[in-house]
This record gives sequence, structure tokens and C-alpha cells, in this order.
Amino acid sequence: MTLTTLEKSATPISATPCKASTMKALVYQAVGKKALTDHPKPEITAPTDAIVRVTKTTICGTDLHILKGDLPSCAPGRVLGHEGVGIVDQVGSAVTVFKPGDHVLISCVSACGKCVYCRKQMYSHCTTGGWILGNTIDGTQAEFVRIPHADMSLYPIPAGADEEALVMLSDILPTSFECGVLNGKVEPGSIVAIVGAGPIGLAALLTAQLYAPAEIIMIDLDDNRLEVAKRFGATSTVNSTDDKAADAIMKMTANRGVDTAIEAVGIPATFELCEKIVTAGGHIANIGVHGKKVDLHLEKLWDRNISITTRLVDTATIPMLFKTVSSNKIDPKLLITHRFKLDKILDAYEAFGNAAKTKALKVIIET
Repeated sequence: MTLTTLEKSATPISATPCKASTMKALVYQAVGKKALTDHPKPEITAPTDAIVRVTKTTICGTDLHILKGDLPSCAPGRVLGHEGVGIVDQVGSAVTVFKPGDHVLISCVSACGKCVYCRKQMYSHCTTGGWILGNTIDGTQAEFVRIPHADMSLYPIPAGADEEALVMLSDILPTSFECGVLNGKVEPGSIVAIVGAGPIGLAALLTAQLYAPAEIIMIDLDDNRLEVAKRFGATSTVNSTDDKAADAIMKMTANRGVDTAIEAVGIPATFELCEKIVTAGGHIANIGVHGKKVDLHLEKLWDRNISITTRLVDTATIPMLFKTVSSNKIDPKLLITHRFKLDKILDAYEAFGNAAKTKALKVIIET
């Protein structure tokens, strides 16, 4: 991905912005260390910026990867988080779509809409944006956040919309849909295996059903999450604790394998499982964030006519998913299990990071 910092030149305009110079924010301090601290309130640094007062945010598995040291692009001192909804507090002089007081959905990806990648709808690779929130610039796990390229990176929330549900549209739903379902070429009648029944895998399960596959097999180590997957629409589940998941999948598919294998964890073992269970002519769609090398077994795959895709979410499907959620075709609130106030965000991380014990999926953090 391309990760750059916006130029710092702007003439801000505002309407009754918050006067406080500091705010509460969750800051990444070092590998394995984080703290809720007083942090400078963001300021407009480019004419296309907006400052948003965050009302609801959440924690992503990628935040846990950062805390493990898997993403060196995120330096200590960074405010984490890249998802949320809020109210516009200030806008830069070039912002034309939004004004102070507007309720908005924050995309996890910032897009200028003009560069060569944005013209291909590859917003994740925007030359002055991409996935920078909570990575190379301060993110949303705070009372306020600066949003670069606000006109392209925010979405208006209509009155009466369920803002908790819309938090799931910042990242998890478009990520699972774009990187898993679309890249994996899920289609009517196909057999799909999703490796990992965490929040992103379950979101892939929800969105895959838009394409009416014949079977969706969920694979995980946690029986509780597999039970949740059944409630969400999985046709079969496999507990992979005994390292025999590949054998079970092959038996279930008459030794054929699956048409689409979606990797939704981000560790070598789960990607290699996808390699074992994909059928000839099938697709491996990687969603997981990988911090370690993975072996690609071309000695077994070279003649299998398979495709392997990687992708960083572009959030190009947010408008479509917005309509799908509004029409009740998908209910992303099914993913929400816990709710916390911002001053309890460390408890939220504890719950989210120990999901096997707490049974947490997505947590909502209200400021």
C-alpha cells in the first residue's frame, strides 16, 4: 500500500467548534503497550480536512496486530482506530459536501478521488491517503479525529439511522465483502469455506449470502464462534483444533474441495489450510493481516488452475452496503456483543483481545 502524509497548508473555516485544546485518546505507546491519555485535539492542516467529533467507534483485529508489532508503519505515539461515526466539528476551506453539525460515517480509508489509484477505485492505494487513520496519522479511538479528503472519505448519515450498525460499515463489512466475497468470486451454487469465525470471518459469512452459495463452511478453533456462525447462516462448521480440518473438508466435498477459500485470520496455518482445501479452478481470497511469512506450496498447486488474491479494503462498496443495511438485507448489529464508554476503552481491549473467554465479537465504544 502507499502511505504518505498530507501537506500541512490550509485555511480552515469552522462554525462553533469545540474550544478544548486536548482530548482523551487511546495511544499506542510501544509493542504490547497502550494507554488512554490526554492528547492534543487535532487541527485542520489541509483545506480538504474535516475535524469530526467521534460519537461511536470500535476496535479492529488490525489494532491488535499493531500492538503486537506486526505493522511497523504505525509508530509509537499514534492514536489508534480507523472506524466510527460522528458529527462534523470543523471543515477546511475546500470541503464542499459537509458542514459542521452533519452526522457522518467515517471510512477507514482516506481517498483524494483524483490520483491514478483513486480513478481505478483503488482508494486503499491513494497517493495522499489510503489506510492512514490509526496507522500513519491519528485515528478514531478518541474524542476527535482529523479526516483528510473529507468529501471523499465521509458519508452522510440520514436522520433516524442506526449509528451502531453503521460503525460496521467503516471497515469490517466492506473488508469482508471486497477482500473475501468479491475477490473470492463467490457465486450462486458455489461451495465456500471461511477459515476463521472471528468478526471479519462472520462478516464474510453475512455478505457471502448475498450471492446465494450452495454451502458456506465455517472453520475455527472456538466452538462458541462456530455456534454463532450457524445462527448467522453457515451450513456446516468444522472445529480445527485437532489439525484435521482439511481432511474433514475434503470428506464433506466428496474429495473435491471448495470453490472459494477465504482466509480471515492472518497466520501461516490458516492460509496453508486454504491451500489444502481449494478445488481445481478455485479461488483463495486472503483477508487476514499477515505479520509472518507463509509458505506457498506451488509444488502442489502449480497445475491446479487456482487464483490467489490479496487486497487492502478500498471501501468502494460502502454506498452499496449502506443501502443493503438500510433495507435490512444484512443486519451488522448481529456482530456487536459488548458496549463501553471511552473511559473504559482499556476494558474494551481486554474483552476484545480475550474473545475466547469473553465471547466478544465487535465492541462499540461511545465517547
